[in-house]
Amino acid sequence: MDAISRKLVVYVVSDSIGETAEFVVKAVASQYNSGHVDIRRVPFVSDVETIVDVVEEAALGQAMVAYTLVLPELRQAIRKESERHGLIAVDVMGPMMDAFSRLLHLDPHLEPGLIRRLDEEYFRRVAAVEFAVKYDDGKDPRGMLLADVVLIGVSRTSKTPLSMYLANKRLKVANLPLVPEVEPPEELFWVPAKKIIGLTINPRQLNEIRQERLKTLGLHAQANYASMERILEELEYAERIMRRVGCPIFDVSNKAVEEVANKILQLVREETGDEE
Repeated sequence: MDAISRKLVVYVVSDSIGETAEFVVKAVASQYNSGHVDIRRVPFVSDVETIVDVVEEAALGQAMVAYTLVLPELRQAIRKESERHGLIAVDVMGPMMDAFSRLLHLDPHLEPGLIRRLDEEYFRRVAAVEFAVKYDDGKDPRGMLLADVVLIGVSRTSKTPLSMYLANKRLKVANLPLVPEVEPPEELFWVPAKKIIGLTINPRQLNEIRQERLKTLGLHAQANYASMERILEELEYAERIMRRVGCPIFDVSNKAVEEVANKILQLVREETGDEE
């Protein structure tokens, strides 16, 4: 059988699921004729004995070995066994790890499957951000029942910026504006009080913030929205709702979003026992 008609067999050996090496093998194989390659993935390898068995099996079929192993002893074992059997073995990650170490003057973590855990963290963060957008400003009260945290307060108390900041910490956050003319949805009172955070602010600061907001929108700064009478009415109403709910209340006056968010995170971690 000549090299053109022969079907290449590649054993993909990994201490994780092996998808990185398989992707590389397929990408390279696509550059040769039909690109057909028989990939036999051997995932979650954690001992030398498994490597010995796999390499011996590969040798019987004159196959090639591609591997993504981060532990030095396993990489050394597969190189040694492949040389002993005269097999071609390709270290997919090793050279790149060595290059990073030389450039950064750091040793790698040497934790198998770390990239998958990092990917999971990324997707959790994306899901939390999408959740915050979907359930922002009371758009759908049902979101409060699914949220890790529910923020309530009058307009311009940083509910949306806080929701997005906390979402980037992988918390699912819904927020609800409190308006005297609108009774809060019943879902709010179904949420455990420990999951709800009330936000309040100094009336004078809120007055300044709202006046600036009106100017930005090209509206008259003396509109009822920014009047002190209206602001006091809203804050008193919001406080009554918060007392009724029985939730903790955070004063956001003169505080950066990061400062308030960190206090909320601390409270959440105390409730859940998460020390992350």
